[in-house]
Amino acid sequence: MSKVIVAGCGFVGLATARLFAGAGREVVGVTHSVESAGLLRGEAFPVVACDITDRVALAGCGELRGAEVVIHCASSGRGGVEQYRAVYLNGARALAEVLAPRTLVFTSSTSVYAQTDGAWVSEESAAAPDRETGRVLREAEDFVLAQGGVVARLAGIYGPGRSVLLRKFFAGEAVIEGDGSKWINQAHRDDIAAALVHLVTTGAGGVFNVSDDEPLAQRAVYAWLAERFDRPLPPCGPIDTDRKRGWTDKRVSNAKLRATGWQARYPSFFAAVESDPALLAASMPERSN
Repeated sequence: MSKVIVAGCGFVGLATARLFAGAGREVVGVTHSVESAGLLRGEAFPVVACDITDRVALAGCGELRGAEVVIHCASSGRGGVEQYRAVYLNGARALAEVLAPRTLVFTSSTSVYAQTDGAWVSEESAAAPDRETGRVLREAEDFVLAQGGVVARLAGIYGPGRSVLLRKFFAGEAVIEGDGSKWINQAHRDDIAAALVHLVTTGAGGVFNVSDDEPLAQRAVYAWLAERFDRPLPPCGPIDTDRKRGWTDKRVSNAKLRATGWQARYPSFFAAVESDPALLAASMPERSN
């Protein structure tokens, strides 16, 4: 079985590495720090610490040699444009040119679609972000595609221990922006990991949106949560246009990915709330458990 390197063994990367390992692949996970690698010492596969933007370090890491598949899902954290350029673009270049894998997969973001009219967007739609961070992602995408690789544009990531919507709702910090008609596009971590494994296994190429089946209007999300948990509907407030990757309003289609045979385990955010107990357990305040 071909060797898989998962560069960025974080929230999505670790779940992806575990799926590959469970399928019998030889897997090596990569974290940026020695401390992070140490926390994953108990995994069924080795995890090494290496700066993916450091070509000398990459070339000197014996565990990474001979990889046929490299998945770049490292994160820039809360960094700005320069951190984006270093991690996403320069990281992709270093991984491709030093490790020379047969397949390079890059996890980008649906934020590259800058549409603001609520329209449906597919992989054929214009992807021209108006923020420099988004433009760096597009540069990285173009590089990976030029190598014959795969670009997975991820919608808003959530899962156990990570849901901005749930955290804000239960903390009483949620605000319905404007009239609440803004569309929210999300994907559960486990569905993203399964999609990445699926794309590699099927030998897919090109760009794929990784999102669930049902974009939801912000007001509809909070109204459903308020009714489901017998809590007040969050108040209305101004639209927050000051986002790092820009303010957008669109519905992301996953039809191309579904046409390859992938299906979401959690086809909507509502389905995940109802059927993933770990999602709620990590999001609800202690007194509500």
